Amino acid sequence: MIVAVVVILVLIILGLIFYNITIHKKIQKFKNMNQRITNLYVVQDFMNAIGETSTVENKIKKINDILIERYEIKYSTIVIFDGTEYQVKASNVDQKHWDALRSLHNLDMFKDSIESATPKYVTVNNENEKLPYQQMEFGRAKSAIFFPLYIDNVYIGYWIIESGTPHDFDNVDTTVLEVIKENIVSVLKTVVHQKTLESIVRKDVFTGLYSEEYLYGEGKQIIDQYTISTICMFKIINIQQINKEYCRELGNKVITQISNYIKENISSEYVFIRYMGPKFVIAFSGVEANGVADFLNEIKEKIEDMPIQLTEQEIEELNLDAKVKNKTNKNQNMIATPKLNFVISSYYKGTGLEEVLKKLEEYLDHANVNESDITNI
Repeated sequence: MIVAVVVILVLIILGLIFYNITIHKKIQKFKNMNQRITNLYVVQDFMNAIGETSTVENKIKKINDILIERYEIKYSTIVIFDGTEYQVKASNVDQKHWDALRSLHNLDMFKDSIESATPKYVTVNNENEKLPYQQMEFGRAKSAIFFPLYIDNVYIGYWIIESGTPHDFDNVDTTVLEVIKENIVSVLKTVVHQKTLESIVRKDVFTGLYSEEYLYGEGKQIIDQYTISTICMFKIINIQQINKEYCRELGNKVITQISNYIKENISSEYVFIRYMGPKFVIAFSGVEANGVADFLNEIKEKIEDMPIQLTEQEIEELNLDAKVKNKTNKNQNMIATPKLNFVISSYYKGTGLEEVLKKLEEYLDHANVNESDITNI
């Protein structure tokens, strides 16, 4: 009888052990599934951040905020090497500590991590200690993981997460953190092109207008505040003739007077740039094509009725050569009358602005040399 009871108890215990193992596996499976779902949400948030109409700097900050919120990270800092120096691109750490955070690559404890492209975990054993890299702080961080960042095997900086608790990352799932790190790299890789465009934006010497690249960065932020806008490109079709018949200096004055007139007569909400040579672009943010027709007609008439010539003072100041001076003196009525050809098209937020511009430019380049109209394509 006792033997039977013992056997039953053993079977019950074995059953409970098997049940507990099964439950543990299900819980672990649920945790893994929940983690994968979280990762998917984070990736989606990353993609949304990339698609936002903001600068590269703001996108990186948004990504860091997503990491902190989704994974409940105490401190997260992304440091990027821009080719000349290390810069803190995003961090929720007080700015007074940034000098220490952007100098971590100089420490031996992290140099090996950078050279081997592997994470480095550092921690203290009690509350009275501080991490080796902390210079003017004691209570903020007690454990940290350092991740070197690479794009196509090229080192670009690092990501460091910190906690105020000793040994807080002892049992962290490093595979999840590696996935997060790779997502950060993917985002940084995606925004490299935008950063390049932002850094090469220049102002035209004659007109003071931004160059074409401005449209794809800061200009696009302004335009994409609206669902639909109208993009207008116009060309001074007789600028070469003015340069040839009179002089290049008069051609330059034609360009500056036209650009100044338009700058003075358009809203600050609109984007006006010198696209290339005699071509200019006006982006009418939030305005549909039929809403700009009358305005463009008026602008066109005013400009084409605008007599432009060099004054005697300008001729002296420009130090024109004798041939041009003689030509000017012989013909006191050397007046340039600009002729413009306009083409407009609708632009919808989220679509390719560069494709719209390409279409407009192709139209102007292939239009009849004498065409001087406002065309909607």
